[in-house]
Amino acid sequence: MNGEELSRDHGFPLRVVVPGVLGARSVKWLRNINIIAEECQGFFMQKDYKMFPPSVDWDNVNWGSRRPLMDFPVQCAICSPEDGSYLDGKGKVTVKGYALSGGGRGIERVDVSADGGKTWTEAKLAQGPKSGLGYIPDDDDHRDKWAWVLWEASIEVHLPADIVAKAVDTSANVQAEHVETIWNLRGVLNNSWHRIHINGTSKQLHSNL
Repeated sequence: MNGEELSRDHGFPLRVVVPGVLGARSVKWLRNINIIAEECQGFFMQKDYKMFPPSVDWDNVNWGSRRPLMDFPVQCAICSPEDGSYLDGKGKVTVKGYALSGGGRGIERVDVSADGGKTWTEAKLAQGPKSGLGYIPDDDDHRDKWAWVLWEASIEVHLPADIVAKAVDTSANVQAEHVETIWNLRGVLNNSWHRIHINGTSKQLHSNL
């Protein structure tokens, strides 16, 4: 992993990696593989990674009423700048991150906003060893469906600012605006807009006051 021998924490000596499926199914410390006709009855398949409606709580949960989670929804994250960063002046800021979707769905676009979602700028997408940004002109048109797609956007900001990002996949699935609308008993599959807050310098804050 990352050019080094797989560590114990990440599943040494052998780990299954299942593309497009949530990480709980990428089994660590693999000992054997069994081909069975029925669904696995293990704890993490039957009584952990399941999504329930808002009406379900720990007092009335029925684990057998829901299927185990497999695919994960479209999502993205802002990696730069960091939440809480201090930036000088106003003008263009380069925002970078990654996006991905489950079930073999690719990333159609990523939208970035510097005003909390009132206006949007479409990010440039890239993937693989090529350093230039431009939408994945790779010969293998399935490549972007099974791994992170990197994105970058240059946006105008007026500090302090709340920067948000949301991704749309090739099936037109889009991230939810707020976590409250998708909250569930286990808190799983939270793919609400990623938000960061950027501060102005202390000099700017004083002048704003």
